[in-house]
Amino acid sequence: MSLLGFCEWLAATRGSIALHESLYMYPLLESAHVLTLMLFVGSAAMLDLRLLGLTLREVPVSEVLERLLPWLKAGFAVMLVTGLLLFYAIPVRTYQSIFFRIKVLMLLGAGLNVWIFERRVRRSVSEWDLARVPPRGARVAAALSLLLWAGIVVAGRMIAYNWFDCDLQPQPAFVNWAAGCVVPQQ
Repeated sequence: MSLLGFCEWLAATRGSIALHESLYMYPLLESAHVLTLMLFVGSAAMLDLRLLGLTLREVPVSEVLERLLPWLKAGFAVMLVTGLLLFYAIPVRTYQSIFFRIKVLMLLGAGLNVWIFERRVRRSVSEWDLARVPPRGARVAAALSLLLWAGIVVAGRMIAYNWFDCDLQPQPAFVNWAAGCVVPQQ
């Protein structure tokens, strides 16, 4: 079964239909997603700005990490669950959104950035914990994080618009390819 076929099957399930057609649940999920996104991105931005050496210079990086990590984890967990439920409510349209695909790629990039930071940079935090300006690796990770999360927020917001929906034909071949549109041959 293809990913599109899976999304079509998912869209036909009772739960997906009920969630999509719900007068209150879908907007509540969207609101919860955005609110926890604010919590997560706000906390991540505070950490990233410290890693860039732009703020909280007198506070050890380990202390900033210790205080923000619970908020980052909680925000990410709720954001992930609400995001999956939003996808579940409208799987085909979301899957075929160019902006959703861009968002997923940037989420993967953000995850890779965190993984590299944890594996390479954070291990040596005791050596530079009190540095007003952390080492280059920490600054690069922070700058990438800020850039990626800004892009994720913008791409996520753009999913709501139908500029490149597959049912709006004709469209350039690149758009149809990038969105995974199945266009009948004439």
